[in-house]
Amino acid sequence: MNIYKDKVAIVTGAASGLGKTLGESLAASGAFVVLADVNTDGVQEVAAGIRGKGQNAAAATVDVTDFEAVKGWVERTVEEHGRLDYLFNNAGILIFGEARDCSIEDWRSVIDLDLYGVVNGVVAAFPLMVEQGFGHIVNTASVEGLAPFPVMGSYVASKYGVVGLSHALRAEGAALGVKVSVACPGYVTTKIIETSKMVKIDRGKILASLTDSMGVSPEECVSRILRGVERNRATIVIGWWAKILWRLQRLSPGLVYWIMRMVTNQMRKSRIPSG
Repeated sequence: MNIYKDKVAIVTGAASGLGKTLGESLAASGAFVVLADVNTDGVQEVAAGIRGKGQNAAAATVDVTDFEAVKGWVERTVEEHGRLDYLFNNAGILIFGEARDCSIEDWRSVIDLDLYGVVNGVVAAFPLMVEQGFGHIVNTASVEGLAPFPVMGSYVASKYGVVGLSHALRAEGAALGVKVSVACPGYVTTKIIETSKMVKIDRGKILASLTDSMGVSPEECVSRILRGVERNRATIVIGWWAKILWRLQRLSPGLVYWIMRMVTNQMRKSRIPSG
């Protein structure tokens, strides 16, 4: 059964990467997708491409760090369509750098978008879903929300927060008709690493550490996310090495800590003195 047909789905961070693929896949499954991004031209182009295939999509310029903007946009979506079936809190950024090198502005920019962007979506949509008696919130976290990766502390802090929030909210929503899932992909072959800010980190070193066998395409990642949502999975871990690392973290945190210390030592060998 296609659970997305004739449903209303909101996707944030929809101008590119995983958000773009989520929007396109949901629309292809028969949903009316409402796409949001701060990149006006990009999100409008994605929506136009979906409509060009005879599918249903609308686009809006929304900064998910602005709660009032998110709340107003979610409420308008419900007013226009009479319901909200899915909210995919997907918008996010990544900054690489050791804690000793990153500024407070670096920390704030990641946490404001990656964690508070999700919180804003939840606070705006969860009460409406409770009121209507149904809905499914899907938060995009990462394997970095399940294991403590070095040189990306702000991202790890945000994603651990998203995982914890999702699990707590799932318990609250269960008896109220609202489902909650969190997606935790490993390496997805988008351009996020190529475009992310690097603070005294060698971008080439990061890219060289990621083999083709470790990665999944955005299309495969989205397929697994949507399959997990169909099955109402609490935590949707994507990628073979992400699943192994997740299990290791649960079984032997000390071993994972040792591995991450080795990773840190390797990263420091190519540390850039400035910039």
